[in-house]
Amino acid sequence: MKYANWKTPSRGPVIAPGLRASGCPPLLAAILTLRGMESETEAKAFLGGGAELLEDPLALTDMVSAVQRLSRAVAMGEHVAVYGDYDVDGITAGCLMADYLRRQGLRCELYIPNRLTEGYGMNTDAIDALYQKGVSLIITVDCGVTNVREVEYAASLGVDMIITDHHECQDELPAAEAVVDPKRPDNGPAGTMLAGVGVAFKLCCAMDGDSRRMLERYADLVAVGTVADVMPMLGENRFITRYGLRQISTRRCRPGFLALLEEAGAADKRLTASVVGYTLAPRINAAGRLGQAKLAVDLLEATDRRQASELAFELCRKNRERQALEQEIWQDALGMLRGERPRGPIVLAAEGWHPGVIGIVASRLSDAYGVPTVMICLDGDMGKGSCRSTGSFNLFEALGDCADCLSGFGGHAMAAGVTLRREKVDELRERLGEYYRLHPDESDSALEAELLIDGPEYLSMEGVESLDRLEPCGNGNPRPLLYMDDVSVDAVTPIGAGKHLRLRLGKFGQSYDCVFFSQTEAGLAVRAGDRADILFQPQINEFRSRRSVQLVITDLRPHR
Repeated sequence: MKYANWKTPSRGPVIAPGLRASGCPPLLAAILTLRGMESETEAKAFLGGGAELLEDPLALTDMVSAVQRLSRAVAMGEHVAVYGDYDVDGITAGCLMADYLRRQGLRCELYIPNRLTEGYGMNTDAIDALYQKGVSLIITVDCGVTNVREVEYAASLGVDMIITDHHECQDELPAAEAVVDPKRPDNGPAGTMLAGVGVAFKLCCAMDGDSRRMLERYADLVAVGTVADVMPMLGENRFITRYGLRQISTRRCRPGFLALLEEAGAADKRLTASVVGYTLAPRINAAGRLGQAKLAVDLLEATDRRQASELAFELCRKNRERQALEQEIWQDALGMLRGERPRGPIVLAAEGWHPGVIGIVASRLSDAYGVPTVMICLDGDMGKGSCRSTGSFNLFEALGDCADCLSGFGGHAMAAGVTLRREKVDELRERLGEYYRLHPDESDSALEAELLIDGPEYLSMEGVESLDRLEPCGNGNPRPLLYMDDVSVDAVTPIGAGKHLRLRLGKFGQSYDCVFFSQTEAGLAVRAGDRADILFQPQINEFRSRRSVQLVITDLRPHR
């Protein structure tokens, strides 16, 4: 077993009568019933909801003020700047906003800070550089809501600010011309699921007055940024993402996305949110992580296919470099833990770690041990850290409680960044541990199956294909995790140089081909001839023009 605890249903599927009568395939109908849909009308609204799901952009607090100030800039022909972030959300948001402003005839600078030398958020040196170029208005995307001092500094130079962000707000908001952030306490329910690129998109919609036209122009960017930032795949986000993925699939998108899919060997795959999350996003992120975000910006702004192909090749090379660095830091971290399983937050610090990669390792450690993790890169007297949480533990609130031992922090409940003095690392470890003891993660960390499969009709070709209608899947709308018990293990075959396994399992008088990634034969808890329970996700496998049902194993245990 890879996971210590399983939560499995004790009875088979229940299907709402309204869905059973609709002719919906049993597997999809059972999942929709579990997710609260009982009628064909409800199912159609969820599965095929359209532009009616687009929310009014003016419902966001301060959006009217943002439109008024930006309209004045357009009327006056001001020199403006877009200040973004170096991750996928920030880069897609920056490219979207800069493109919109340039289409309005404005001279627009797109500024993405260098992760290694500037870090997250705004800084006064960047503001100085933009001011020297004649910029009179800066629009932030995916950042800025905590930059109170930097907004004051810009104002002292005569430079106005419009903040668009989606991160958690601190007690004091910047004194900008407008602060558009769904997380504002006075914002209400509007836009609360939006990524940074989604908030930038809303500003363009409010300016243009035609959300559908903006959707046609920018859905590919919004979709990729929203998936990469793990925003809920529900409501408006789900519709925009589905629309954007369809644009990319039908090649009605930016050449950079097509070139990157081709270079990554995914051009012929069915484009899902998972392909974006595991293929496009890491390669775009790699540029920012290694301090070369301009590569990703150039890719997304490329209009020439040849140029896009060259940039895609370079991004894939950077991603391989990032993977090698990540593995080195991962091994360092495991060595520092000395094989012990932490009971509280992990706080590790070292010289020489790459600051652009420690966040990925923090996420891996958090997943592996089920506790919040802080990885700190030490340089001289200072340290920069990336933090990741797990379950229900609110990392942003925890860091706020430790703020007096930090030089700065920002982020949200599940991920954050910190800066601190070297001598404060031990204090942060102690303080964070104490906070964790007083505010433990009360979520159930068990791996939970959504449905017990108790008949072969649920794993028919039609049934498995029907799950594709749930796409785009992700946060809030996951690809279903299914459970079968007492299956026969008929064959076990190592593949991928022994790193993965191919299994043949028997149930209901049927034989199922299965793959179990990152699992060795020696580490498997069963052998051919044994009985087992499995957690899995079914998919359609295509090989040499032959299509068949394949089960992708998430975990397996001996049958009890």
